[in-house]
Amino acid sequence: MTDITNQRQQQSEFLIVWFGQLISSIGSGLTAFTLGIYVFQQTGSATRFSLILLAAFLPSLLLKPIGGALSDRLDRRRLMIIGDLGSATGILFILFLTATELGGIWFIYTGVIISSAFSALHNPAYKASVTDLVSQEFYSKASGLMQLAESSRYLISPILAGFLLHIMTLTNVLLIDVFTFLIAAIAVLWIKKHSKEETGRSEGGRFLAEFINGFQYTYANKGIFYLLLVTSLITFFVGFLQALLGPMILAFAEAEALGTIQSTAAMGMIASSLIIGVFSKTRKHVMVLSVSLGLAGLFFALLGVSTNVFFITISGFAFFSMLPFINTSLDVLIRINVDNTIQGRVWSIVSLISQSGMVIAFGIAGVLADHVFNPLLLPGGFLAPSVGTFIGIGEGRGIGLMFILSGFSVSFIALLIGGLKTITALGNPPASENPITNT
Repeated sequence: MTDITNQRQQQSEFLIVWFGQLISSIGSGLTAFTLGIYVFQQTGSATRFSLILLAAFLPSLLLKPIGGALSDRLDRRRLMIIGDLGSATGILFILFLTATELGGIWFIYTGVIISSAFSALHNPAYKASVTDLVSQEFYSKASGLMQLAESSRYLISPILAGFLLHIMTLTNVLLIDVFTFLIAAIAVLWIKKHSKEETGRSEGGRFLAEFINGFQYTYANKGIFYLLLVTSLITFFVGFLQALLGPMILAFAEAEALGTIQSTAAMGMIASSLIIGVFSKTRKHVMVLSVSLGLAGLFFALLGVSTNVFFITISGFAFFSMLPFINTSLDVLIRINVDNTIQGRVWSIVSLISQSGMVIAFGIAGVLADHVFNPLLLPGGFLAPSVGTFIGIGEGRGIGLMFILSGFSVSFIALLIGGLKTITALGNPPASENPITNT
């Protein structure tokens, strides 16, 4: 009875933290959508648009290994609070310069970079704290709920931002985001503090040694390491979608339409996350990963074949519906193969390796769209008489071609996963200790 009571208490604590992150994710989505639209409308450049995403992504990614090592040594709850409040300061920086009319695009990039840097403290601690708060039987459901919170920025935020931009200024939208960070920090204050003794995290040792140990641990587990390399290829292609969906749609539709398309398409992610969170009990995570990834690649390709808003929305819905199955499979495969005592630093390295492809995509997506693919499918372009016959010509059609090529590449990667024995072995982790121990 005591064990059942403890499990229920832990799950309640997880749900409190999760609710705070749900609210914060909606606020962050509002800011991301609004700033992206603002920059694109001011510059008309897909490159400038994608650089906003790079500024939001790269600092966090590079600093996560440090945040992960800290989360294995320090109070994870405190790190989450510092991360939330620090991220809010980046938004306040943008608000201050907006209010003082010191303007220019540069201050937006700077503020986004500040927020991104502090999220490097928050994210590894949040990821690792799930293992503290819930039992292994609840991992898949917890992962589904976490993705549900994350997907709210794609479902709720875009359509809400499109509405808010009609009734309030950019400043007001950013203030809402600051408020949501505060809610997330307050939610964390409600949960029970897990001491190092309770979680089994190391109390001693040198910081640098523990930092390096995270890389050694990840590399020594070849299954995880190869899985991360494959995932980095996937995130490279998906990065094009994240960076260029807005510019592609804005080439033939208004911002309100973009918000509606994104929100409606993201309902697929919400539905799948709910299914996983409520019903998922599968242990065939590698098979689920391969199948869902192959379908996601197909739907990704379909996003680029037409300018019909309804067709794009349906294809987007189907694509988003696959993401929770992919992410949950990756999450569980890593979580069940990594010792909890060093999960903070390992999760940060997981992000660093697996998402490095997305960083590269964000850096080159706009340049490829503006200077390579879009010119090919403008009237008179090299591919206008051939490929243009099937997917159309004009602004944004080159991005459509990028989506088609990227989608087929993702489906091809899905075929490779099932044939890699080192990855399939992750579905049945050995009971013995992992090859590298904490030092």
